[in-house]
Amino acid sequence: MVLRKASTAAMCVAAALVMAACGRSDTGASSSTPSGAVPSGKVKGTITLWAQGTEGEKLPALVKGFEAENPGVKVNVTAIPWANAHSKYQTAIAGGTTPDVAQMGTTYMPDFAGAFQQVPKGIDTSDIFPGSKESAVVKGDTLGVPWYVDTRVIYYRTDLAKKAGYTSPPKTSADFKAMLKAMQTKAGAKWGINLPTGGNGSLAFQGALPFVWSAGGSLMNGAGTKWTLDTPQMTTAMKYYQSFFTDGIADRNPDISPGAAEASFVKGTTGALINGPWDISTINDAGGKGFDKKYSVMPIPKDQSSTSLVGGSNLVVFRNSKQSPAAWKLVQYLSKPSVQASWYKMTGDLPAVQSAWNDSSLTGDPKLAVFGEQLKNVKAAPNNTAWNQVSDAGDGQIERIVKGTDPASALRDLQKTADSIGTGN
Repeated sequence: MVLRKASTAAMCVAAALVMAACGRSDTGASSSTPSGAVPSGKVKGTITLWAQGTEGEKLPALVKGFEAENPGVKVNVTAIPWANAHSKYQTAIAGGTTPDVAQMGTTYMPDFAGAFQQVPKGIDTSDIFPGSKESAVVKGDTLGVPWYVDTRVIYYRTDLAKKAGYTSPPKTSADFKAMLKAMQTKAGAKWGINLPTGGNGSLAFQGALPFVWSAGGSLMNGAGTKWTLDTPQMTTAMKYYQSFFTDGIADRNPDISPGAAEASFVKGTTGALINGPWDISTINDAGGKGFDKKYSVMPIPKDQSSTSLVGGSNLVVFRNSKQSPAAWKLVQYLSKPSVQASWYKMTGDLPAVQSAWNDSSLTGDPKLAVFGEQLKNVKAAPNNTAWNQVSDAGDGQIERIVKGTDPASALRDLQKTADSIGTGN
C-alpha cells in the first residue's frame, strides 16, 4: 500500500498491511454507476475528509486554497493514525458514518470497494502514471484517484562502485549482480546488497516483486481469477533472488532493527539496498554533511523489463456522501499539477500526476528524477482481499528459498497455498 517515507513511516506501512490482512469489510465491489461531470462552477457545503499520518496533519493548510476558490465550502479534515485506520474505516462503513472523501492506502481498496463511488467522467486521470492507476481499479471498477505515489529503486554507493570499476549504473540484472560482487572483492564491502530474508510479517515477498515482474513473471492471470505463482518466469526470478545469498552477496542473517540497513550502507559494510524515496532523508541524516555525494539511485535492473512496485494512496468518495459534487471537485483540485507540486514541498509525497514532475523542486534533484523515470514502469499488487494472505505465505517461502530450498519446490507449495486461499471476494 503506502510505501511511506522515513523509518517510522515505513513501520506504519507494515502495521497497516498486517491489519489489512486481519480484518476486512464484508462489502464487495461497487455496483454504483459513474456519476456525471464534476461541477464546472463553484461549489458549496461542508466536506468531511479523513486522512492518515503526515497527510492528515498537513492537509488543513493545503485545502485552504480550495476553500479560497470556493468561498461557500468548508473542508473539515480529520487526522487518523495509520495504526487505527483500517478498523476505523471498517467501523464507519458498518455504521453508515463514513466521511465524504478519504485517503485510502492502495491495499485498502479491495477491502472497502463496495463503499466507494466510481470515479466520474469529469475527473481526468490521463496524466496520472499508468501503473499507479491500476491500484484504484477493483474488479473493473475505477473507484479512486491516485493522489501520491511511491516506488522502489536501488540505492548504491557510487564511491564503492567506482573502486569496483563502475562509473555508471549497470542496466541489466547480470551486470548489477557483477557490480555488487565487485564491491565486495575490490572495494571492501562485506555485503553487496541488503535484501529481505523472509519470515511472517517481513514483507519479503512484496520486496521481491520487482525481480518477479522484471523477469516476466505475473502474480495472477490476466482476468485476475487465478494465481500464477509457480511459472517458469517466477522460478527464474526466485533463483536469481536466491543466488544473492548462495553466492555470498547478501547476508542470510542481517540486522533487521530499525535503521540497521541504512547504518550498514552509510558505513560501507553494504554496497546497496532497495527502498523507496523516504530513505533519501533517512540516509542523508545518518551519513551527515556531504554523504549525499557518496551514493546515488538507479532503476531496477533490467531482465525482460525494469519494473518496480508502486504504492501510495488514492482519494476516494464514499457512496453515502451527501456532498458528492463538492467532494469530487475537491479530488479534482488535489489532482492539479500545481497543487501536487505544492503538496510535495509540504510533505515529500511524490506526485501521481506526471506533469507535476516538471516543477523545479523535483527536476532539480537527480535522485528524485530516477524515481520519476521508474514510475513510468511500475505495477501494483493484486487488488483483491486475498492478497495480504498470499503475500504472508510468500514471505514464508522466501525464508525457505533464502535458506536453500529449491525455488521451484517453494513456489509449488506457495501455489497450493494460494489456491486454497482463493482470490477473495
